[in-house]
Amino acid sequence: MRYQLGGSLCGDDPNYVIRQADEQLYACLKAGDFCYVFNSRQMGKTSLLQHTSYRLVAQSYSCAYLDVTRLGSEDTTPQQWYKGIILSLFYSFNLAEKVNFKEWWDKQSGISLVQQLHQFVEQVLLPNVKSESLEDGEVQHIIIFIDEIDSLLSLSFPISDFFAWIRYCYNQRAHDPNFQRLGFALFGVASPTDLIADKRRTPFNIGRAIELEGFKLHEAKPLLKGLEQVVNQPQAVLQEIIIGVGDSHFLPKNSVS
Repeated sequence: MRYQLGGSLCGDDPNYVIRQADEQLYACLKAGDFCYVFNSRQMGKTSLLQHTSYRLVAQSYSCAYLDVTRLGSEDTTPQQWYKGIILSLFYSFNLAEKVNFKEWWDKQSGISLVQQLHQFVEQVLLPNVKSESLEDGEVQHIIIFIDEIDSLLSLSFPISDFFAWIRYCYNQRAHDPNFQRLGFALFGVASPTDLIADKRRTPFNIGRAIELEGFKLHEAKPLLKGLEQVVNQPQAVLQEIIIGVGDSHFLPKNSVS
């Protein structure tokens, strides 16, 4: 075993250290909650995202990962940004074999950008993302993980409509059972009020904030395996590392040697 300073781990990394936030996020998403994990950098947010997605896929969920830094920042137009979101979802869920995107897109001219996004989810995503492995009567649940959400703050146009749309999707559950299949989890270095201040439109007052804390000693014991090979008192050394480094700057990774 070697140890990785910073960066994210793969969802199936056998040395991933499970924290309380892992169980909380997994349980809340399975319960249908809108979740968000906002914290400082190098706390293991993306590793948490990848690990949770891996667990959900193993339970027959269909998951997509969107890093919104890929969509651009200052010079990106609203049209480019929303189309980028739609295309990312289109390819993440392997819809190219089922839907002619250009033909569908051309029919959306004349409506607002956020309505185009909603039409895509309602007309394309939900009807076409279904697992053949599920038994009769079971539904295909869909989770959209959105990472680096704080990069939206550098856009040159307001993004409040996007967050209001997420709230609308959750409100739609009372009217359209199809939307009960759809869930969101947001990750980033921001606070809800940084992203949207209007309480009437924000999804954060109906969501679940997942607290992501640093490793506790009992959680980090899988890390002892690597230390036992090089020090006489591995538990004492690990405790000092946790105190000195804190959180998840100290992540295990399999040795490639």
